[in-house]
Amino acid sequence: MQSSDPFLNISTSIQLLTDYSIFWAPVVLVFIAWYFWVQYIQILFISKMKWVLFEVKIPRDVFKSPLAMEMVLINAFHQTGGTGTWYAKWWEGKVRMWFSLEIVSLEGKIYFFIRVPEAFRKLTESQIYAQYPRAEITEVPDYTKMVPMYTKNGDLGVWGCEFVLSKHDAYPIKTYIDYGLDKAVGMLDEEQRVDPITSMIESMASVGQGEQIWVQILIRASTDRYDDPKKWFGKRGWKDEGRSMLEELLKSYKGEKDKPPSKIMTKGVEENIKSIERHLNKLGFDCGIRAVYLAKKDQYNGVHAHSILSSVRQYNSGEMNGFKPTNVTGFDYPWQDRSGNKTAQQKVDLIKAYKNRSYFYPPYNKAYTGSLFKKIRKPFVLSSEELATVFHFPGKVSETPGFSRIESKSSEPPANLPI
Repeated sequence: MQSSDPFLNISTSIQLLTDYSIFWAPVVLVFIAWYFWVQYIQILFISKMKWVLFEVKIPRDVFKSPLAMEMVLINAFHQTGGTGTWYAKWWEGKVRMWFSLEIVSLEGKIYFFIRVPEAFRKLTESQIYAQYPRAEITEVPDYTKMVPMYTKNGDLGVWGCEFVLSKHDAYPIKTYIDYGLDKAVGMLDEEQRVDPITSMIESMASVGQGEQIWVQILIRASTDRYDDPKKWFGKRGWKDEGRSMLEELLKSYKGEKDKPPSKIMTKGVEENIKSIERHLNKLGFDCGIRAVYLAKKDQYNGVHAHSILSSVRQYNSGEMNGFKPTNVTGFDYPWQDRSGNKTAQQKVDLIKAYKNRSYFYPPYNKAYTGSLFKKIRKPFVLSSEELATVFHFPGKVSETPGFSRIESKSSEPPANLPI
C-alpha cells in the first residue's frame, strides 16, 4: 500500500535510485562522456579548417533572374559528403560542410560576400562564373575583424537578432516566382520588375558614417532532423515530414473512403497546395540567419534596428510562411536585467557567433538567452528557390547608389578555372 506521506515517497524513490545506481549510472556516464567527446573532436576539426571570403560584383547591365543564383546554390553549396562513415563522423570529427552568404552595409555602401572553406574555392568561383560570366570575384580580408569586440562600457553600440520561420519547414515563404522574377528577360520591362531583395538593400544603404549593418545566412545541405514515426530512434528529412503533413491536409478536402470531404477546396487553397508541392520538390538547405547593427555610441540610431526587422516582411505570406525574429538582444522590461550585464553578454555572444560564422556546430551553436542556460540554435529549412530569393545579385531593378557594381563590360572569367 502506497504511503500518503509525500516526503516518505520521495525518500523511497531516492533510496531505489541509489540502490540501482550500479545499473543506470554507467549508462549516464557513458552518454555524458560521448557528448563531450563529440563536441571536442568537432571543435578540433573545425579549428583546423581554412576559409576564404569572396566579394562578388556584377555589371550594372546584367539582367539575371534569381534562378541563376539558385543554380549556383545547388551546384556549389549543396554538399552532402564527408560524413558518410562512422569513422569520419565519430572519430575524425568531420561535419557536413557549411557556407556563409552575407549582405553587408559599411557606412551605406553595400557588399555581397560569400565565405567558403578553402577546398571549395575553385568550385564556387566556377559556378558563379557559369551563371554570371562577367562577374568580378575577389578574395578580401574579413571585414568583421576590423570591428572590436563589444564591451558594456565601450564605444560600440550593438543591436542584433536572428530569424526563424514562423511555421513548419514544409510551408514556403514568398519567392521570386511569386514575384514573377522567373520570367525570361525581355518578357517584362526591367524597371517594372519587383525584386523583394531591394527592400533590404535600400534599408541597409540608409546608414551613415560610423554605422554598419551585417546580414548573414549560414547554409548547409539539409539533414534528417525529424523523428521518424516508423522507427524507434530513426530520423527523417524535411521532405518526408512535409509530405506527411500535406497528406493530412488533403484528407479534409478529398475525404476518406465513404466519408465526404469536410472542407471545400477554394482556388486559393489549391494554389497554396501547389506552392507546397513545388517547395517539396526542391533541394533543401539547413539555414540560420542573423543580422547585426553596429555604430559608435554617439552615432547609434535605433531606427535602423526596426528597419532590419521590416526588411524581411516582403518574404512573408500570411497563409504560408515567413520570418520572425528570435534571440533579440535586450529585454522587454527593465527589471529583467537591472545591471545590463545580461544584455551585454547577449551582444558579445551574437558578435562572436557572427565573426566565427558558427550556427550548426560548436562552439557557438547555442545562444545566450539571459538565463543560466543556453538555448540550442536550431536551423530551419529553405528550399533552393527560397534561398535564391533571399540572397541573389539584383539586376538593374536595384539602383541603390551604395550598391557596388562593375562599370566595365570587358571582364571575363579566368580561363584556368575547372569545368
